[in-house]
Amino acid sequence: MAGVSESPFRRLCRAHGADVVVTEFLSAEGIRRENPATISKLRFGPDERTIGVQIFGAVPEAMADAAAFVTDVFQPDFVDINFGCPVKKVVRRNGGSGCLRDLGLVSEVIRAVAKATHLPVTVKTRSGWNEEMRDPVKIALVCQDAGARVLALHARTRTQMYTGSANWDEIAAVAEALDIPVLGNGDIKTPQDVLRMAEHTKADGIMVGRGSFGQPWMFRQARALLEGEPMPATPGVEERFAVALDHARMVQSYEVDPEGAAIEFRKHLGWYVKGLPHSADLRKRLHQVNTFAEVEGIFADYLRDREAGRHGDVLDPADDAGVLPNGCGESDIEEVAGGLAA
Repeated sequence: MAGVSESPFRRLCRAHGADVVVTEFLSAEGIRRENPATISKLRFGPDERTIGVQIFGAVPEAMADAAAFVTDVFQPDFVDINFGCPVKKVVRRNGGSGCLRDLGLVSEVIRAVAKATHLPVTVKTRSGWNEEMRDPVKIALVCQDAGARVLALHARTRTQMYTGSANWDEIAAVAEALDIPVLGNGDIKTPQDVLRMAEHTKADGIMVGRGSFGQPWMFRQARALLEGEPMPATPGVEERFAVALDHARMVQSYEVDPEGAAIEFRKHLGWYVKGLPHSADLRKRLHQVNTFAEVEGIFADYLRDREAGRHGDVLDPADDAGVLPNGCGESDIEEVAGGLAA
């Protein structure tokens, strides 16, 4: 997901149990033109594997060029095509879920990409453009016939954006209809949701997106549930802060602009403190930081107040309702469970 699934977050998710991670979705045109800002987002380390590079676009030739460039220069484990992004500025150029209005184009794009790379080509899609064009099994079969090796379905239409509920029955129908592996996506907010979707849909893997924000440990918890083992405890306040600081340090060492990185990291800080007692005041302070050193001081102040009895010990989700956004920038982050994918 644009602005979220950068390298430090992917590394963190892998360390906490995600089997597969995918880059921020990147414009094929930006890649083929070797736009510096786009190319910088293709960097990844060996500890991020298994990793796919996700690209979007509506011109088969451009998508093929981008796939060839990514394959030759960065050598990920697979190339993922995004037919799922509902964001207006992507869709108006027919990218992301905009392609779902023309399944012939979907097929052409997949075939062009598959011809341009020796790597497996995977697809992330939605259930259709709108309710009138909603036909996830048909879309999935087109993708499979065109050469997709794995298909991830977010079981909403583009016009739904992130509203309403994902239709898990559609994931089950696609999983039954296809010969290739199918990943389910949509409304995964807790480790228990991962297990419920796996049991409900019989999908080969579960793709976790927004549900991983501020709680990367959910991958390890979900894996335990999928394997029939007791779920590891959710981290307490001190451990939660430690994970957030570990994430912050990775960002600090990765980015070239320390202040810009700290400002950009504010959104992650808001997700990490979601549900804590008095989190509104805590978020207000964190959303004003300009350095990572300030974050450590704010966390230390909160822990001192807690020890002095000025905060309760019980996490209170109602105290932080609405922190998890309905939309996530320009794409969907993808994290997979056992397959757990980020």
